[in-house]
Amino acid sequence: MSYKLREKTAAEMMWVRCVFVLILLNILCVVTRISAQQSEAPVTAAINLQQQDLLASPVGVNWTSYNGDYSGRRYSSLSQIKVGNVAQLRAAWVFHPGNARNLEVTPLVIRGVMFVTAANHVFALDARSGRTLWHYTRPVSSGLLDDAAAHKNRGLGVWHDSVYFETDDAHLLCLDARSGGLRWIVQFAEKEKQYGATSAPLVVKDSVIVGESGGDSGVRGFLAAYDAATGGLKWRFWTIPGPGEFGSSSWPGDSYLHGGGTTWLTGTYDPELNTLFWTTSNAAPDYVGDSRPGDDLYTACVLAIDPDTGKLKWYFQFTPHDLYDYDATETPVLLDAEDNGALRHLLVQADRNGFFYVLDRANGKFVHATPFVSKLNWAKGIDPSGRPVLTNRIPTADGTYICPGITGATNWFSPSYNPGTKLFYVMALENCDQYFAIPRRFTHGETYYNTGTKRPPGEHGQKILLALSVTDGKPVWRYPQAGQGDSWGGTLTTAGGLVFFGDDSESFEAVDAATGRTLWHFNTGQRFLASPMTYAVDGLQYVAIAAESDIFSFALPH
Repeated sequence: MSYKLREKTAAEMMWVRCVFVLILLNILCVVTRISAQQSEAPVTAAINLQQQDLLASPVGVNWTSYNGDYSGRRYSSLSQIKVGNVAQLRAAWVFHPGNARNLEVTPLVIRGVMFVTAANHVFALDARSGRTLWHYTRPVSSGLLDDAAAHKNRGLGVWHDSVYFETDDAHLLCLDARSGGLRWIVQFAEKEKQYGATSAPLVVKDSVIVGESGGDSGVRGFLAAYDAATGGLKWRFWTIPGPGEFGSSSWPGDSYLHGGGTTWLTGTYDPELNTLFWTTSNAAPDYVGDSRPGDDLYTACVLAIDPDTGKLKWYFQFTPHDLYDYDATETPVLLDAEDNGALRHLLVQADRNGFFYVLDRANGKFVHATPFVSKLNWAKGIDPSGRPVLTNRIPTADGTYICPGITGATNWFSPSYNPGTKLFYVMALENCDQYFAIPRRFTHGETYYNTGTKRPPGEHGQKILLALSVTDGKPVWRYPQAGQGDSWGGTLTTAGGLVFFGDDSESFEAVDAATGRTLWHFNTGQRFLASPMTYAVDGLQYVAIAAESDIFSFALPH
């Protein structure tokens, strides 16, 4: 009896010891996991982006706005990844949002936290691992006519501890950067009138600047500024003049209400001049200009605007009376260059119409323009005033062969400028199309195309990465791409002497910024419709880009 009792007690004690050990091991595992999470997870509460952060130029550790900084140069001072070691670059992580097939976003990174968008979704990620910190979602809209605008989003703006993004149906949302909680929402354009939105907002001082899309659906373009704290409207600038306003002679009757000129890509800003530079899309209807005689202001323009009042300072029109769908919504890049010993403040743009323009950004004065593609027949050149010398090739009912084609000599995907090499990098496209034109009246609920274009049988596009001299507009080097001209990947340049870009054969590439010599590539197996960026966390530089449905981040071995 006593023996059995002693045996049972020993067994129980052994069981107790085992349970105790298991509990202790579990506690140690939990503590270890929590410790690892605390060491890896960014402190989102530390996000508090100040004006001096937005004014930093060039960018370095942080990437604070769509183009990195206000200048639009897409140039980073980071140089850990450079010509001599870029061949060692490896994929650090891949993030799959799961709700978009064609991502066009440029991520932002603020103090170790990455912010990305996909359709009407916003994600905050650990920029070191791609781990989701929070996720905000809003249903995508139905019934949008403009395929170019439907459910596409290029990114966000950040101010203090708030992030801002535009929905596909033209709402501006303010979220808490630390948690993703909704702070306020405003509708800045009417979906019922076929407005949409695709751009990343630009935060200037305490204003959030937004543009809209839907120009080919027969809307009236505008640019608007909202108070970053409250969401209150500060000003609105209409890009199509109303009756009695300067430029209204191009818009008889109510045609101004459907004239296009939308502002669907993020602009740039000069803090010293306190001037906002924003570009506008083509006139509507496409291909037929009878209903809109004259120059059709302010379509296919770059606008210089006072960000405090919304007043127009000056404008420059790249393609007056556009018949070719040559949106001027390519990035207006701000840079300084010496001219006869004097420093000149310039604005440069590789335009969809095939010409590379250099303007004086203080006053909009035309400096020079040169063609950057070979296939260009709609104009003979640009006259001393900056106007195109036309060849009278216009769309017809039977079709007219016009170059560049409908997608342009380049498009919205980002160029870049490296102050070290003094070269401007742009992905150019050699292509032509047959343009057809049959006039018809505007009908609400239908797209406002006056017919369209077709690719001639047997022809395909050719993408070429170009490095252009700002001084004379001529190519310093060319890197022809293998492919059918279907990629939409932009460029990034760094102090490491590199140019990163999404090539035309589904690879993310790096070349020598001075020579164009190819140095590294990573095949994603996916087409690019976005532009790259770079950032650093804990002393390690990363380079990131969206490829179709995924976001890739790369770093050196560590």
